[in-house]
Amino acid sequence: MSGRTLSRSVEDYLKAIYGLGESGDAASTSAIADALEIQPASVTGMIKRLAEAGLLEYVPYRGVRLTKHGVKEALRVVRRHRILETYLCERLGYTWDDVHGEAERLEHAASDELIEKMAAALEFPRHDPHGAPIPTVGGHIESTGLSTLADARPGERLRIRAVRDEDSAHLRSMAAEGLVPGARVLVAEAQRVEGVVEFSLGSDTESRSVEGSLARQIYVVPDE
Repeated sequence: MSGRTLSRSVEDYLKAIYGLGESGDAASTSAIADALEIQPASVTGMIKRLAEAGLLEYVPYRGVRLTKHGVKEALRVVRRHRILETYLCERLGYTWDDVHGEAERLEHAASDELIEKMAAALEFPRHDPHGAPIPTVGGHIESTGLSTLADARPGERLRIRAVRDEDSAHLRSMAAEGLVPGARVLVAEAQRVEGVVEFSLGSDTESRSVEGSLARQIYVVPDE
C-alpha cells in the first residue's frame, strides 16, 4: 500500500487514527469505530491489514498507533482535505460550516497534481479556514497544541488557534459568538455556571458564554 494506491477505506482509517493519536495516545478499536461511525467488529480486520502493510503497530492493551510510514500517508490525506476546504472557501464561496463534508468526498478523488495546483493558486496557505495547519508536501505539520477553551483558567488571556470542523451546527454557533481563529478571548475571573465558560472578546467588555461541549472544540494558545 503506497501513495494514491491506497483505497478510500484505508485513507479514512489512517486519517481517523492520526486524529485520535494527536494527543500521543494510542487509538482504541472503539474510538476508531466511533470516528468512522462503524461497528467495532468491522475495525479488527482492517487493523490487521494495516499492520501487515507496515502502516500501524499494536500497543499492548491500549490500541494502535501509526508507524512513520502510516503518519506520512495519513498526512497526505490531511493535506488534500485541508487544501480542498481552503479552495472551496476562498475560490468557490463555500462557508466554513459547509466545506468539511464536501472535502471529505473530494479528498479521495482529487489527484495530487490537482491539489498542488490548488495550493499554488492559493499561494500555498499554511492553515485551512478552521485554523488547522496544512501539512507540507514533505509531510511536516505545525503543532496545533491540545489546550481547549474548556481547559482555560479564570482570567486567562487566549487566542483561538483552530477549531474542529466536523460539526456544521457547532461551527455556526462558534461564528455567531465570534469564536473564530485569530479571535482574542479573555476568560472571566468568575465562572458562575458549571460546565459553561464565560468570556469576553478582544476589547469588548460584553460578557458571553459558551457550553463546555462547544468549548472543547476550540483550540487556544496564550495571547502573548
